[in-house]
Amino acid sequence: MGSIYIEYDFKVSPLQPASEVLIAELGELGFESFVETETGVQAYIQKSDWDDTVLNNLFITKSPEFEISWVCKEIAQQNWNAEWEKSFQPIKVGSSCFVRAPFHEAEAVEFDIVIEPKMSFGTGHHETTYMMLSLILDTDIERKTVLDMGCGTGVLAILAKMKGASAVDAIDIEEWCYLNSLENVERNHCPDIKVEQGDSSLLAGRNFDIILANINRNILLKDIPVYASCMNPHGLLFLSGFYQEDLESITTECERSGFKYQRHIEKNNWVAAVYRIS
Repeated sequence: MGSIYIEYDFKVSPLQPASEVLIAELGELGFESFVETETGVQAYIQKSDWDDTVLNNLFITKSPEFEISWVCKEIAQQNWNAEWEKSFQPIKVGSSCFVRAPFHEAEAVEFDIVIEPKMSFGTGHHETTYMMLSLILDTDIERKTVLDMGCGTGVLAILAKMKGASAVDAIDIEEWCYLNSLENVERNHCPDIKVEQGDSSLLAGRNFDIILANINRNILLKDIPVYASCMNPHGLLFLSGFYQEDLESITTECERSGFKYQRHIEKNNWVAAVYRIS
């Protein structure tokens, strides 16, 4: 039987930047998945992690600048999947990458990726995933060793392998992401991607040419020194999962760990940045 989730349907006015702030706050409270709607945000938290006081300390609800209301209900994972299948649309990243569900028709592109996300993060629809896919497409990954940290659905690891990476590791702390990534790497004929459940403590003694980390600001700031210890000379670090206003603190921590800022891209105030180790 699938996990039981609590779905919150938030009505938000004005939509921006309130929706982005709300998602960031909810992420800190243990909410795992978000769907932006025409009227606000739907957010999901495992029932086992939930109690009826979970929203008591939301700063944004106390702000006079925004009007936020919500209703909540229990939802089984299989119901989530059915709703997702009804609304999920394939996306194209650049001219060469197509991300779709198993029930969509393939397109004649170089990188046709089939993803069934279930409760995992990473379909390409969120700005951070889309930007990370774009950066991978623009990078020479042939014969490189790659780590996808916080892999979610495994979509970044899959694209890296399709682009010729010699070895790819994919790690996520959540069991459903780990299991979902296993399914997706098999579905995309990339069985040699090494998928593991855990956190950055698994990285001791490992080295990579490229590290991809699309997580969130706080985890990135904590783990950047760990990533630095795992980089091969002149290796590249791709980071996303944070806002434009967080770029300075992320860059400062990267520079403290020996990385040099290369460039960044933005989409709806979300940022994906590239750093190189010396």
